[in-house]
Amino acid sequence: MLETQQLSSFLAVVRAGSFVAAADATGLSKAAISRHVAELEARLGVRLLHRTTRRMSLSEDGQRFHARALELMAALSELEADTASSGGAATGLLRINAPLTFGNLHLAPLWPRFIAAHPDVSLDVTLNDRVVDLVDEGYDVAIRIARTLDPQLVGRRLADTRIVLCASPGYLATRGTPTHPRELAAHQILAYSYWATGDDWSFNGPEGETRVRVTPRIHTNSGDTCRAAALDDKGIVLQPDFLVGPDVKRGALVELMPDYRSSVLGIFAVYATRKHLPMKTRRLIDFLVDALRAPVWR
Repeated sequence: MLETQQLSSFLAVVRAGSFVAAADATGLSKAAISRHVAELEARLGVRLLHRTTRRMSLSEDGQRFHARALELMAALSELEADTASSGGAATGLLRINAPLTFGNLHLAPLWPRFIAAHPDVSLDVTLNDRVVDLVDEGYDVAIRIARTLDPQLVGRRLADTRIVLCASPGYLATRGTPTHPRELAAHQILAYSYWATGDDWSFNGPEGETRVRVTPRIHTNSGDTCRAAALDDKGIVLQPDFLVGPDVKRGALVELMPDYRSSVLGIFAVYATRKHLPMKTRRLIDFLVDALRAPVWR
């Protein structure tokens, strides 16, 4: 069984960026921090960190483990806080930030249920697709859709969303159906400008990872705009299934190249610190975890 001290030391190293800085931040010795991480790697049988004399980085296994370790430590902290404050009331204003499309489609129907269950809590909900600074901008919770969490933040995974390549039957009847990512260069592309990799799209298929540079006909920071243009037979989109899943199910859009899959992203509720987390925030996060346990887009 994993030990929490080993997990804490590993997370401290990632957060601080080095073993020396982690030792300074935690009050432990560098030797102790190094031993904890080495013991953790030995127990797991994988290398979590790549170390050189000049830099340190997470391995691929380390990236996956780091995301889950953050969730586990956050859950343990919340369990402790809930037990210690089980009689506390959820009161006050909650400032929440969420992505525009996801917020409108899947969070907006939840807010009335939450305030009905917690009549002493009020909500201030802001929707936009930029990454806000929780501390500087005064948000209690933000919803993030990403592969992994920012190591400076704490969070809970609410759900996953699969990124789907698709187009309308009308477009495909006119322009043909691509069978390999390389063929996307000859197609009309409707691109979302906030993708972390920009116009370099990546797929995992029979030959491993395939990267392709697309030339968009429409570039937009709105997933809804991409979807609307796709439904109007204007091109191919790469969008999350929480947006286009229902269109694929009803046949208005067709998933392309099923042997070449794009990424699966986590949907997280993130907050600045797990220490002294207000009851209103804990209640909101628990509510969202429960409400999105079986996502409707599945």
